[in-house]
Amino acid sequence: MTKPAWNALFSSATDEWPTPLWLFEALSAEFNFTLDPCSTPDNAKCRKYFTKEQDGLTKDWSRDIVFMNPPYGRKIGFWVQKAFESSLQGAFVVCLLPARTDTRWWHDFVMRGEVRLLRGRLTFEGAEHPAPFPSAIAIFRPPAFQLLSA
Repeated sequence: MTKPAWNALFSSATDEWPTPLWLFEALSAEFNFTLDPCSTPDNAKCRKYFTKEQDGLTKDWSRDIVFMNPPYGRKIGFWVQKAFESSLQGAFVVCLLPARTDTRWWHDFVMRGEVRLLRGRLTFEGAEHPAPFPSAIAIFRPPAFQLLSA
């Protein structure tokens, strides 16, 4: 990877990394999402979505099956906390996250859910190169969820 490309990936010019469509479709086939709380009108993955201006952190997610790819900046911990707490209120929340296992938000919230580590590095929608960080899927199930045998 060239130095300018590497620098762009580490740039704080944006904290929004649109989800690769193939990954969203695979997860949506499993979970059938109803809400994308961290999107723009151009990259929303669900019919129901919240933009930055609508501030999904302040909205109720408790009746939704949520796909969350939060902004990857300093506020990511607030988003992960919201996902976890919304699951306690009845939401089913699936998060695409950077696998930052050394952070407080990872230990305080992600470790209380189901974690699926992704092999390799994702190339986010519109990006020319893979991300400089590994990614994970965190799943927060509502308390009433039960895995039933056939």
